[in-house]
Amino acid sequence: MNPPVRMLVLWCPDWPAVAAAAVAGEPVGRPAAVFSANRVVACTAVARGYGVRRGMRRREAQSCCPELAVFGEDDGRDARLFEPVAQAVEELAVGVEVVRPGIVAVPVDGAAGYFGGEHGLLERLVDEVSVAAGVECQVGVADGLFAATLAARRSTLVGPGGTPEFLAPLPIRELDQPEADRTELVTLLRQLGLRTLGAFAALDESDVSARFGMEGVLAHRLARGRSERPPLRRRPPPELSLAKTFDPPIDRVDAAAFVAKGLGERFHTGLAAHGLACTRLGIYAITETGEQLGRVWRCAEPLTPLGVADRVRWQFEGWLKAKERPNSGVVRLRLEPEETVEGRTLQLGLWQAGAAGALRPATEDDDLAGERAGRALVRVQGLLGPESVFTAVLDGGRDPAERVRLVPWGDRREKSAQAEANWAGRLPAPSPATVFARPVPAQVLDENGRLVEITARRRVTAAPYLVSFEGGEPREVLAWAGPWLVGIRAGAGHARSGTRIRLQVLLADGHDAEEAVLLRFEHHENPMWTLEGKYD
Repeated sequence: MNPPVRMLVLWCPDWPAVAAAAVAGEPVGRPAAVFSANRVVACTAVARGYGVRRGMRRREAQSCCPELAVFGEDDGRDARLFEPVAQAVEELAVGVEVVRPGIVAVPVDGAAGYFGGEHGLLERLVDEVSVAAGVECQVGVADGLFAATLAARRSTLVGPGGTPEFLAPLPIRELDQPEADRTELVTLLRQLGLRTLGAFAALDESDVSARFGMEGVLAHRLARGRSERPPLRRRPPPELSLAKTFDPPIDRVDAAAFVAKGLGERFHTGLAAHGLACTRLGIYAITETGEQLGRVWRCAEPLTPLGVADRVRWQFEGWLKAKERPNSGVVRLRLEPEETVEGRTLQLGLWQAGAAGALRPATEDDDLAGERAGRALVRVQGLLGPESVFTAVLDGGRDPAERVRLVPWGDRREKSAQAEANWAGRLPAPSPATVFARPVPAQVLDENGRLVEITARRRVTAAPYLVSFEGGEPREVLAWAGPWLVGIRAGAGHARSGTRIRLQVLLADGHDAEEAVLLRFEHHENPMWTLEGKYD
């Protein structure tokens, strides 16, 4: 078996936090952290000195470090600021590949010979990046990308053939990298008593395959110091490349992001038709003045349509928002599959919810239907614009309507950092299945026909007996719950200060049917009830 290619990896520690702090103009010594879904995904060394760690909730991190600078996750920002680093490496070595913003890899053999050996190349690279890009970095060399990445985190040069010995004592958690999520596999290996990469590598590959499947086999290859995939024997055929000409030229990132969605879908579909998937993506562009731009992105896992679109968008962020940006807009873009593997289609899972919510086996028709729906939505965006198709994300907020955030089709459906915050006055579960964009006027009466109101102590003046909407027929109240305060406002100790109150009410619906609704009472100058939502 051929050994892995000898790779050099340059790593900029804590890059998302470093990039966020740089954009915000924060001083270098101030602790900073990047959050996603209210948890730390990256933090600076200064923040770690205060006890901040990845995975911490925001409140816990700020209790450890009250002066912590808080930033949201932004892949485009990270890629934009990393482009000068990649360009600095490209000044000294050919074949530069961006693994993700913060990590760049390059085959070491050619450049090392030019600079008098690997040590000389490493020293020049660190100096070049420090001067040209103004950031700190660490460099490592080893056989294969995985080992070289771990070597870079330890500023180590692993000699040829010494990768298995270098990896053996490292903890098993090193298999769980951001570009290849193996959390479940690593957890299982630890439960089985395999604490180091060497212990895992000592297992027989056939046993690993029988117990852990393909994912385990690939991780086992890495632990043994092998490449995750066998060496590529042939270049992808040229017809798999995808090129597109633009008129007018693209000179804005938002326009590039919209184009990237359609190109990613077409590029992935073309590869899938040949039974292939892309693991190294070349992005090449020509500007209106003839300037040629190019970058290769290396991926641990085969790229999905969204993965292709993301990397095109990130690269345009780097080109169009750099200090030395192109002199004119991009008129031609070409996507090149620099490396392919046997296609591994995205599986929806063995079990999938049916129309009535019951679990049923997933079928090939489900995959095809999902792909057709996705292509149709992209076509609609092409006709009407990127803001024409949305999907909903349940996010932070107090009111049911506030908690629903619409995300353009193709964008990441991620919750904000405040989604899991302690929203005072948030409606407890379950939430209404139907929430009205405009609250419907309602009338709530007691058994004597008088309007039910809320007192200054937030109590109903009488039990609700009849409810009507927009002058419709009154309906009998079968049961009710509440009232609940909506939010906390200045002067909330008195109902007339503008405090809002909610009631959950079960109404008769004729023919022994029932309907549950959510009512809201507001008392500013005139008392007013509205229908906020309905429950299934």
